[in-house]
Amino acid sequence: MNRRLLLLIPVMAIAMSLYAMTARVAVGNFSSGDLNGWEAKSFKGETYYTLTDNKDSRVLKAESNNSASGMVREIKIDLKQTPVLHWSWKTDDIFEGIDERTKKGDDYPARVYVVFSGGLFFWKTRAINYVWSSNQPVGSKWANAYTDNAQMIAVESGKKRSGQWLHEQRNVLDDYHQLFGEDAEFADAVAIMTDTDNSGLRTTAWYGDIWFSSE
Repeated sequence: MNRRLLLLIPVMAIAMSLYAMTARVAVGNFSSGDLNGWEAKSFKGETYYTLTDNKDSRVLKAESNNSASGMVREIKIDLKQTPVLHWSWKTDDIFEGIDERTKKGDDYPARVYVVFSGGLFFWKTRAINYVWSSNQPVGSKWANAYTDNAQMIAVESGKKRSGQWLHEQRNVLDDYHQLFGEDAEFADAVAIMTDTDNSGLRTTAWYGDIWFSSE
């Protein structure tokens, strides 16, 4: 073997090891004012999403008034390499007196969700919704009121920490296995949504950068 090649092997091994330790896939670069790849999707009315200043960076502001629309980015994520989802968010209000486990109460001041495509078998498309719940306790899980293919996890709950920027992370690979009893190799899209169409209320939320990492 070429002597120079032999010398390169340890360097390459170190570089690959460092990459494995620090692997990161950017999904939402809102802090730099970048919305490339994000598309609006409306279910009822329009939640307004706008980039706005927050101290030394920018964030995505969501304003909902009896509406349900989201922002979606189609991006293939290798969950074997980068299973951990990171994001930050803030909300100024929650919804009193609703039951989020019912269709009438299926509203959330803030949610980040990961979509797993069923390909041609569209009925097999699944989603994990990480939500700021108004009434369900942190850590609770339940099926969406409209479909069992969408599972909800309350990452935050109630108004105790409303008005504060909170940084979250979840191992999507682990969550998928726990919720659906199977393993997922890839995620196919990430979305955010602030919606109030079922309750007819209004709220405002803010979203910071979103990314996946190896740890």
